[in-house]
Amino acid sequence: MLPSDLLLNRVRGETLEPKRLALNRENGAIATTLIALFEAHLHQTQGSLDARLRELEGDDTDFKVKRGLAHLLKSEAFSQFEMISPLEPQELRQRLFALAAPTIPIPANAVETLQTLADQLSHELGHAVQTTEIQDGLYADLKENRRLARFDAPTSEALLHRYNLSQVQGVFYKATQICINAHRNDPGQYKLLFRYLKLFGLMAYIEGDADHGFTLTIDGPASLFAQNTRYGTDIAKLLPALLHVSKWSLVANLRIRDSYTQELRDRRFSLDSTCGLVTHYPPGKPYDSLLESAFVERWTALGSAWQLEREVDLIPIPGSVMIPDFRLVHPDGRTRLLEIVGYWRPEYLRKKFSQVRQSGRDDLILAISERLNLEKAGVRVSDLPVPVVWFKDKLQPKPVLAILEE
Repeated sequence: MLPSDLLLNRVRGETLEPKRLALNRENGAIATTLIALFEAHLHQTQGSLDARLRELEGDDTDFKVKRGLAHLLKSEAFSQFEMISPLEPQELRQRLFALAAPTIPIPANAVETLQTLADQLSHELGHAVQTTEIQDGLYADLKENRRLARFDAPTSEALLHRYNLSQVQGVFYKATQICINAHRNDPGQYKLLFRYLKLFGLMAYIEGDADHGFTLTIDGPASLFAQNTRYGTDIAKLLPALLHVSKWSLVANLRIRDSYTQELRDRRFSLDSTCGLVTHYPPGKPYDSLLESAFVERWTALGSAWQLEREVDLIPIPGSVMIPDFRLVHPDGRTRLLEIVGYWRPEYLRKKFSQVRQSGRDDLILAISERLNLEKAGVRVSDLPVPVVWFKDKLQPKPVLAILEE
């Protein structure tokens, strides 16, 4: 995503409109030039790359567009910058300065000192260390000295799509409330959306069901007592997930500081499934965590008659929706739902156990990590109306099977 200083938008009446780049030849040429520049600087320092980027910006009025595209290319989605040094730079500096301290600092001694340290490190590390590696590594921990170790070049069109999405995402940094109407869609699309909602820990009130659609009301970062930048970016991260839903619309209430008067003003922003934005999120992954995937492997190896199915039930409850991790089905027709509660914040735990009580389901099993501080979260397991399986690092299938066979 883009930082606030690279967001471009304009106000029309009470509505905010983020800037989008047309997928035309001119913008495609800018994107192509930037991508080629990154490719040419593979294994070079970030400082040299930044210098060329500043030259490319020049005095053009669209420098913020170029800077925004470059910012996205520097992100982990495309690039990886690494510190290249035979030792941690701080330790390397200490070792070199300690060797140099007893000598007179003249160029000849500098060369000798570097060679002495290179010989020592070659012996310690078991491979040849050159004096040039020591010189390069002394201050490799500075941002400008990191090297571009990996660059996965996108197409120019993909980069422009990511830029347009990031500009729209930036709108939600200043939201007080977002209302999303996810109309009747494939249930799998809802599940993916709710999984991301859960992943980002967003405060949402949910109404509806899978047959008629859902309305999600999300409190924005500007509605909090102290505006939380991280929460704002978490809301923005939900937009690429929403793009996987076939039919939807949203309205966001914003609180934005006027650029002239510096006063906070209320604005609105709306968007729907015809927006033309393109998501970079995958359509869904088999499991949310290694904990879940490892449990599936162990269950399969158990050879039980109970078959394990992944996220097939949506349980509407007042103000929310619950998606149990698994459904267990027996050949004789019996079914049970399994929800795994692993490593989450206290507010999530309170919400999760409240959902369990409100669901009214008598076919649910909870698997709870012993590492969770339930007392701090104000949760009493004795109040839960469903059976509980405890686990430490790994959820074993046999305790779950024991409850199924009771």
